[in-house]
Amino acid sequence: MVSVMWFRRDLRVADNPALVEAAADGEVLPLFVLDPRLWGPAGPSRRAYLGASLRALDTSLSPSGGRSGDRQGGLSVVRGDPVRRVLLAAQAVGADRVHVAADFGPYGRERDAAVEQALGDAGIELVRTGSAYAVGPERVLNGSGEPYKVFTPFSKAWADHGWRAPADPPTGVSWLSLDEGTTDIPDPPVPAGLDLPEAGEAAALRQWAEFLDRVDDYDTDRDRPDRDGTSRMSMHLKYGEVHPRTLLADLGSRRSKGAQTYRTELAWREFYADVLARRPDSARDYYKPEYARMDYDRAGDQLEAWQEGRTGFPIVDAGMRQLRATGWMHNRLRMVTASFLVKDLHVEWQHGARHFLHWLVDGDLASNNHGWQWTAGSGTDASPFFRVFNPTTQGRRFDPDGAYVRRWVPELADPDQVPDPHEPDPDTRDLVGYPAPMVDHAEERREALDRYERIKQ
Repeated sequence: MVSVMWFRRDLRVADNPALVEAAADGEVLPLFVLDPRLWGPAGPSRRAYLGASLRALDTSLSPSGGRSGDRQGGLSVVRGDPVRRVLLAAQAVGADRVHVAADFGPYGRERDAAVEQALGDAGIELVRTGSAYAVGPERVLNGSGEPYKVFTPFSKAWADHGWRAPADPPTGVSWLSLDEGTTDIPDPPVPAGLDLPEAGEAAALRQWAEFLDRVDDYDTDRDRPDRDGTSRMSMHLKYGEVHPRTLLADLGSRRSKGAQTYRTELAWREFYADVLARRPDSARDYYKPEYARMDYDRAGDQLEAWQEGRTGFPIVDAGMRQLRATGWMHNRLRMVTASFLVKDLHVEWQHGARHFLHWLVDGDLASNNHGWQWTAGSGTDASPFFRVFNPTTQGRRFDPDGAYVRRWVPELADPDQVPDPHEPDPDTRDLVGYPAPMVDHAEERREALDRYERIKQ
């Protein structure tokens, strides 16, 4: 039997149950579809990283270890509407089945239903096996059979539910390739100044092995942007270069507080995926609709200054510049910069969420947008709206020596010129060319709370 393995958010060979099922059928066409509805809105970080990840997968599938014009195997990449392109690819190789990992996102579900219909009309079966999560969305329920709306009980039930052991990679697979109609794997130019991490399954596993050596310190180091205290696995999970089940298996024997905290972070990722699967409207709209009634300011010059890291608040500007330079931002800074936009500048969270998705390599719709709603007070388990981060206090607490700010805000890098990078005085700002604070934080905090009181009434 011939089958198609349609890769999406599972760009790996190991621990890939859908690929195992495809290989069990016989000959396999490994396929990726460049979908204009996903490629079009993607920013430069995700486009460049995806291209690199696809090239790594292509190499791992190719007997010759790289792309060539006359070889068999390797990744076939086509561009266009998946409904049409998947069907044509399956028919080209005479496939009886198309294998995928289930997609629970709003667009993914709609797309897969349409593909399934087109394949079924042609006598071809779409087979869903596994997902991008240790426990698939909509599987964790409370005692009444209802979904959880609060994280803590969800995380306990999620852990009790458990997950399977990682799947071994298939061996001896006979890979097929399309003779015509394929495109080269995209290699878009990277904007000047953007330095992306290494992509691919091998890079993901190396990064994970390196983090395991310091995971025991994760609980204390994860909030310190001046330290290398996080795993940097979010982009590898985003593209499925590693499965969370693999990470959980390695964490299973560890009892440190750091390992437990990291497991909790993986549970947050799965909780937000579950919430989005049940409430697809919450990707763009307020999870708690009353927050849509709040008075917000027009997103104009202030939004642009925030995006470019020109707010005059060093810790905020450092985070925004790190995002533009690396396609990634430390999670503590994601909360600080989001709070500043929503509560100091009074701009709706959707503007910030779109900017993050444009630049983040790990831009995941569920985690990103529900993280923004958490900060804006409108999401599940949301931070109370009256919790307004003081950016200067946050900088002093989590970057006490100013190393993070000095790295990403070069105007403030010289300790002789700028003794206090978190609150340089006006003369110092003028001397080094760093802007004055664009708002008075204390005043804007009071204004934000006044607006919140009005919707409560």
